[in-house]
Amino acid sequence: MREQVINQKVGNRSGIGGKGKGSAVAQRPVRRDRESGLSVAARLRNVVGYLPAALKIGLAIVIGVLVFLGYRAAAAASFFQVKSVETRGISRASNESVVAAVRHDVGETGVWRADLAALSAHLEKLPWVRTAVVTRVLPNGIRVRVTERQPRLVVRTAAGRFVWVDDDAVVLSEMLPSDQTPNFFLRGWNEDPAETVRTENVERVKKFIELQSDWDSLGLSERVSEVNLLDTHDVRAQLAGDDSQIEVRLGAQDLGQRLKKALSVLDSQRQTSRGPLISYIDLTQGKRAIVGLVSGTHVTESAEQNGEASTEAKAVSPDESIRTNKPTDKNAKDSKTRNRIKKPDQKRT
Repeated sequence: MREQVINQKVGNRSGIGGKGKGSAVAQRPVRRDRESGLSVAARLRNVVGYLPAALKIGLAIVIGVLVFLGYRAAAAASFFQVKSVETRGISRASNESVVAAVRHDVGETGVWRADLAALSAHLEKLPWVRTAVVTRVLPNGIRVRVTERQPRLVVRTAAGRFVWVDDDAVVLSEMLPSDQTPNFFLRGWNEDPAETVRTENVERVKKFIELQSDWDSLGLSERVSEVNLLDTHDVRAQLAGDDSQIEVRLGAQDLGQRLKKALSVLDSQRQTSRGPLISYIDLTQGKRAIVGLVSGTHVTESAEQNGEASTEAKAVSPDESIRTNKPTDKNAKDSKTRNRIKKPDQKRT
């Protein structure tokens, strides 16, 4: 840094009363120490910069070990042991079961090291629990927000029990006397716990919900007691009330219209002497309705364009009446009579 000299003149060179002299004053600023203004972090970087690479790696390892040991000591401390469990969204599920599961899973690890994903999966296996969102409330709390499963239909099991199930075909609980009774139940449930069987039951649930919606819109649900979905391509409905002994075989399609037609045929047959003897109505062939009687006979009815119904009666077994529709004995006898009449004419020629 250059020195600056400032000369200050006093008076004139030839001042009054003698020779004037000028005096000079030199100002030299103090040199500033550059390192004094550096921060602590900057100084540390300068120091580390001179260290060898191996020493840097060793220092990083030591720091990492200290942090890890500190973490383990903190996590294992009684300070993080679960003391409070807060639950939300529970109405049907058991709050005691949820709290017990949380304390069991978090008791050994503590809140800090708790596996929240595993705990959530455990809670979702409890009855009525569809999803469970688990969060830590440090230092010693766990919060669980539950979304419950919604009952959609009632299944009658093979043992005659009535149980609620949801959209995922999960059995929730038995139907209580205080529960609202649905119009009709589902029968044909596969009770095997295998995952493939659950997929089949999901299809049954979907089919049942479709039938319920369709039959409700047509005003037919109250006349059905239960629907058999053991085979979803061969749907069968058991009627309710005074018609509880009658089964309606609907097949795989147009189930709402077929049930409506079957009930119409039943109401018309109730006015005849065959009414008390009806055991089933088969509409798997579409518009043609086969009315089975307890005596082993059946009546076939088909809708005509003029709205009238034509009937045929034949003594056959109930199973055969479902599979076939053979000509009546009267037609067969007329055919034989015509053959006997033709034979003499052929001999004379």
